[in-house]
Amino acid sequence: QVQLEESGGRLVQAGGSLRLSCAASRRVFSYYVMGWFRQAPGKGREFVATINLSGSSTNYVDSVKGRFTISRDNAENMVYLQMNSLKPEDTAVYYCNAVSGMATAAPLFSWGQGTTVTVSS
Repeated sequence: QVQLEESGGRLVQAGGSLRLSCAASRRVFSYYVMGWFRQAPGKGREFVATINLSGSSTNYVDSVKGRFTISRDNAENMVYLQMNSLKPEDTAVYYCNAVSGMATAAPLFSWGQGTTVTVSS
């Protein structure tokens, strides 16, 4: 069983930046496409971004394109989400997970606790 742990979320003003990190209890990230998801208050969890095994290809939901960057460090078994030009509508709990593919992005592991990002206007 792989346990995921997200970190880096906090309260930030609109226009600010944050870098989220994702770690795992086992060194498995290098074998999977990885993704970030988010769940805003009162809404369902939605796909945010995916990155392929080598890090050479990424995919983003339209609402974050040009502002968010997903990256990975397979040697350190870490995945990151750099978030710039944050907007109040980015407020959510952010989760990472291994996923089935770059576009389908079906989660493969149990969800972690997530990390809370709050963007004030």
